Amino acid sequence: MSAMPRMLPGPARSRQAQLPSGMATAAPNRPGTPKPRPLSGLRVLDLTRILSGPHCTKQLADLGADVIKLEPPEGDMTRTAQPKRGGISVLFSQFNTGKRSVSVDLTKPEGRALALELAAACDIVVENFRPGVAARLGLGPDAVRAANPRSIYCSISGWGQTGQAATRRAYAQIVHAEVGVVEFASRKHRREPISEASAHADIETGMQAVAGILAALYHREQTGQGGYVEVSMAETVLGAHEWSATEIALADMGRPGEEQLHSFGSYNAPILALADGTPVAFSGDPVGTWANWVKAGVPDEPRFADREHRAAHRRDLVDHLRTWVSGFSTLSALGAAVDVGKIAYGPVGTFAELADKDWMRERGALVEVDDRAGATLRLPRSPLRFDHLEAGTRGRAAHQGEHNAEVLGEVLGRSEDEIKQLRAAEVLRDRPQ
Repeated sequence: MSAMPRMLPGPARSRQAQLPSGMATAAPNRPGTPKPRPLSGLRVLDLTRILSGPHCTKQLADLGADVIKLEPPEGDMTRTAQPKRGGISVLFSQFNTGKRSVSVDLTKPEGRALALELAAACDIVVENFRPGVAARLGLGPDAVRAANPRSIYCSISGWGQTGQAATRRAYAQIVHAEVGVVEFASRKHRREPISEASAHADIETGMQAVAGILAALYHREQTGQGGYVEVSMAETVLGAHEWSATEIALADMGRPGEEQLHSFGSYNAPILALADGTPVAFSGDPVGTWANWVKAGVPDEPRFADREHRAAHRRDLVDHLRTWVSGFSTLSALGAAVDVGKIAYGPVGTFAELADKDWMRERGALVEVDDRAGATLRLPRSPLRFDHLEAGTRGRAAHQGEHNAEVLGEVLGRSEDEIKQLRAAEVLRDRPQ
């Protein structure tokens, strides 16, 4: 593994007094002694690719597990994404740092046998093939748990492992559309349906998979039994969307798509501009939070006196707020006013701008990862903070097959000659770096 990444400097990282009240401070460590990680000692075989699975196993790596990423000869598809730093895709790096890479050709019987041997030597196996593919490769949950009854096996799929939709191809954009996220957003924003800008179905599912794996690990600690975990993207998005149950209930009551007149609808939270055109986002639906705006100094008007009238004249209400906000020349002046009304606000910015904000530096929210070629990359740090434990990125993302010899020698006891034979038979692939 490469050198540990550097957390970007920030004054708060050395000030225990700035921890929230009631949060225990970490016991002092000896100089140069790192904190232990909660999953240290556990080994994971990562059979996943693209996003949902790699996000899951990246979190396990951040928590201290030894994650061995097994890639096919062509490599994970995200390795081809642009831009690249140090010869490795930035997208690939974000979800694969801290893992060791082994590249095995699973179309060969020797490759499948090797992969099963690796799986049996691991505590956890994670895959996100379409249902049935892992079993056809001899790497399904039955085969792995027969070889290692204590293993935790996790399958991630689009539509679940059973049912008529199980074998359908699934990508985040398709799941967003079919589950209802795209229609909901288009209806609430009164525009034509467009695809979601980010693959949050993948991210949410990866997080859900981690929760299932940790639960299964806890059960194993209590009983000694391994377990099988499966999670689908469609069910994850359905459960994660805060309005799914409300929309279903309205349909059951014969009132599908009915507008909800309450302050919880984030889709009605306004984005308004300062005098110089800087857009600022505000919390809540002004129909329900009007009293807070009045406290902040917005001129009250009789037509906005009750909730029904505000809902009926929502556009006029927002225009009224837009005029008021445009009278402020600076964000700090606006903030002083809306703070009186206890309205949350924040400027509409970019990821790049966020990376250089003071609070990000104070939290150490980014880490610097140095590639062996000398390229420096800033990546998001794990959001988890412990008192006596550590979590977060460890080392850079590996080149494909970089750890072939290391892993096979260390985990499976293969000799140098055996590894050379596997390379010669093209069972192992070492892509030129």
